[in-house]
Amino acid sequence: MGDFAYIIDTLFTIFAMTLIIFMVPGFAMLEAGLVRTKNVSSVLMVNTMIYAVASMAFLLIGYNIAFGAFGSESMSGWAVFLFQMAFVGKVVNIMSGGVSERVRVVPLIFFTVIMGGIIYPLIVNVTWGSNFLAGSFLDISALNDLAGSTIIHSTGGWALLAAILIIGPRKGRYTKDGRVRVIPASNIPLVVLGAFLLWIGWFGFNGGSVGSIASKENADAVALTIMNTNTAGLAGAIMVGIMMYVKYKRFDITMILNGALGGLVAITAGPDLYNIYMPILIGAVGGIIVVFGVPFFDKVKLDDPVGALSVHLLNGIWGTIAVGIFTDVSILSQLKGIIVIAIFAFGSAYGILFAINKFSPLRADDDEQTQGLDVEECGLEAYPEFKRAF
Repeated sequence: MGDFAYIIDTLFTIFAMTLIIFMVPGFAMLEAGLVRTKNVSSVLMVNTMIYAVASMAFLLIGYNIAFGAFGSESMSGWAVFLFQMAFVGKVVNIMSGGVSERVRVVPLIFFTVIMGGIIYPLIVNVTWGSNFLAGSFLDISALNDLAGSTIIHSTGGWALLAAILIIGPRKGRYTKDGRVRVIPASNIPLVVLGAFLLWIGWFGFNGGSVGSIASKENADAVALTIMNTNTAGLAGAIMVGIMMYVKYKRFDITMILNGALGGLVAITAGPDLYNIYMPILIGAVGGIIVVFGVPFFDKVKLDDPVGALSVHLLNGIWGTIAVGIFTDVSILSQLKGIIVIAIFAFGSAYGILFAINKFSPLRADDDEQTQGLDVEECGLEAYPEFKRAF
């Protein structure tokens, strides 16, 4: 029976890891659809390199920092590594989408190595891992964050905020009189495809984080986790659809999908802890946060082409707090975890990006942005036969 459980949990973990890897094309398609055609190849290349570089950095450096040596008694240690490796690139994916259309590839790859090899593993160490802060004032091991509302999504969001502050907005995004210039998405079908690939990947993201499926109790916990994950996404999409129609008498598919993603981020901290109805509220609030968050960030001139600050940063915070509100988990422990990770993630990301920017500028210059990063960074246009809008 022991061998059977070992085999089943190994298979389950590898399957969950495979679902999470579906989020790589998910991010790529979502971002490719939301940027202009002249930047699509660059976005796709960045997402590919993030997966490769972040995963390699985690293999060579990060995993040992986070967890120590490879190994597990309940399943194959290689399966455990693969599952954890699948998470690491998502932190940088969150950031890369928000700085698309004006970020250079080489300095972003430098940052990816440091994020995947050091920053993210240190955050994992003090939460899910071996915890070098145990017993200290900064110990946040009591943080309840099943699959990373704060540990992954808000970490990526804080890094994105640091990057936007250093890089600045896209050329022409804000007019001299303070108005926001609308830059329409280039390919809505790709946006929809990307969002649903992310949604499907979330079932492995959250379901796999339960850790085992080899008993009746664990199988029920996995099924409940996936059900609650899906419910929160549904609620976020429905809430945003209602709000868009009430306010504009139109259904904006990009906002509706971001509402779904906001609900999915929000539920990620505790989908195993709720009944089947609570995720409706949590996901709906996640959608509301997206509706108000996107224009707020534009108002303060933080240019985020994909809405990642609202979806990942704000909803990561909300989802982590929600666990403290709706369960018997201490809300003070949740708030402490949010604050400690926020300070470390933002501070370290800002410092490293600032240093990288000194010797390898993060921002493409105005002429390169006008020409498009496909030509400047890749030498290959995604849609060479199309007339591009500058």
